[in-house]
Amino acid sequence: MKRLLPIFEWLPRYQRSDLRYDVIAGVTVSALVVPKALGYAGIALIPIQNGLYAAAAGALIYAIFGTSRQISTGPSSAIAAVAASAVVTTGLPADEAPQLVAAVTLMAGVLFLALSVLKMGWISRFLSKAVITGFLFGAAIEVVVGELPKTTGTEASGENSWREFASWWNSLDSFHGTTLLVGAVALGAILAMRFIWPRVPGALVLVVGGLVAAQVFNLADSGVATVGEVPRGVPAPAFPGLSVFTENFPTITVAAIALLLIGFSQTAGDARMFASRHKYRIDVDQESLAQGMSNVGSGLFQGMPVSTSLSASSLSDSTGARTQMSSVVTGAMVILTLLVFAPLFSDLPKPVLAAIIIDAVVFGMMDVAEMRRLWRVARVDFWIAVGAILGVLTSGVLAGVIIGIVLSLGWLVYVNARPPTPQLGRRPGTTTFRPLEQYPDDETYPGVLVLGFDGGLYFATTEVLTDRLRDKVVDADPPIEDVILDFEAVNFIDSQGVGELDRLAGVDGDLGITVHFARMKDDVRAVLAADGVVDRLGPDHFHVTVDGAMKAVLAARQTR
Repeated sequence: MKRLLPIFEWLPRYQRSDLRYDVIAGVTVSALVVPKALGYAGIALIPIQNGLYAAAAGALIYAIFGTSRQISTGPSSAIAAVAASAVVTTGLPADEAPQLVAAVTLMAGVLFLALSVLKMGWISRFLSKAVITGFLFGAAIEVVVGELPKTTGTEASGENSWREFASWWNSLDSFHGTTLLVGAVALGAILAMRFIWPRVPGALVLVVGGLVAAQVFNLADSGVATVGEVPRGVPAPAFPGLSVFTENFPTITVAAIALLLIGFSQTAGDARMFASRHKYRIDVDQESLAQGMSNVGSGLFQGMPVSTSLSASSLSDSTGARTQMSSVVTGAMVILTLLVFAPLFSDLPKPVLAAIIIDAVVFGMMDVAEMRRLWRVARVDFWIAVGAILGVLTSGVLAGVIIGIVLSLGWLVYVNARPPTPQLGRRPGTTTFRPLEQYPDDETYPGVLVLGFDGGLYFATTEVLTDRLRDKVVDADPPIEDVILDFEAVNFIDSQGVGELDRLAGVDGDLGITVHFARMKDDVRAVLAADGVVDRLGPDHFHVTVDGAMKAVLAARQTR
């Protein structure tokens, strides 16, 4: 019970001396979470109160199942964008969107639970860091484009971000002056607070300021749109209608998988970071369970997907959170907001909410520094990220996730199917062999080729080795008679690889060469022995070191 519900482990041993720190951290985090939850609900195209439902459920349920003492679980901009894409893809009307988002949230929770039970955390590796960077960057641009009409009081539509932006641009001649003024002031204010007064909770100040301005200046009477009625209270738990699942199952599934891939790597990484910083241990599989239960709970209470929030977790850490009790306090404060203050949000101007959303996605999802690093360090990764951005902008967030997975897997297959095969030479005066490409002055021996192979030898890579040998051996001057294959980096070989080695190294090999192997791993040699290759070649063709193989080859040549 303590393993599945860590709250039974930490709560009985809870120290009163920690309460003060946990309460301060929980209240402080709630001041960040509440206004941002409103914005994230706006991104997900659902009523703003549903974002608060998710924030409360995520914080409280994570405290029961989670093992990290500083993690804050709730809605975030990235997963809100995925939920919004599901709404857009299905084309459901606004009044049915909350049911669809709740269904996506439930499905994501179930997948997290399956990930925990089956210990399949490795599945998150199907999205590379470059793809995630590009995907989030593109999703942020899409969200910003969707929020621009709210800041100008105009309308925009389009099948993708490009057309939606063009539609908004063409509508600017009919902008609403007061709405534009409110939106510009709100954006300027939240950006000023971010850069000039970074410790000020900009989203909270903007929400309070927007509500005050709406009353003082009668913004609604001036034609500025507001978010509309926000009911007080917490909904009863309920499943979305069965028809929502049956009619939109493919979209729900794809969205849930996207949430899983994005959320798991973020959750595990953040939890490990705080555990390492404060010198305690977390259970990654239990963290998957905690995220799964948090999403299931959020879906049952008509919320939206939740995940680890790095900004909220960092704030929780910096304000002194000692245990998961801080998350309980955050959830309680969100519920208090729903019970007491929810109707006040009804007068919140939409351009103010749009400013909060734009600020959140630009600075939370557009990682310009990482894009610069990719350009500087690995151009291929940079272009993969750019491909993910273009995929999102052209085809939408869900399609962008699929494109990202295809790019990741495609690059993985490309890299693994083309392992490096460097020609090696001896460092003068030593027994060390190094790549000649980096060390062209190293020693070589006439008629002897030393070749490395850095990867598994299987059906997709056997031709790489064959082609490399053929290029080096055919028409070589002087002719290559002996080849030493350095197999230190080969940790896997399949039946096709064994067959290719047998053909190349056998007495009837079409290249007319004698092959020696150096530094072959026992597992690889066992596969060759099972197929009789070791017996056919003879143990004298297998050597512990490359230097030993070279001495054997030179001795045999001298004998011949």
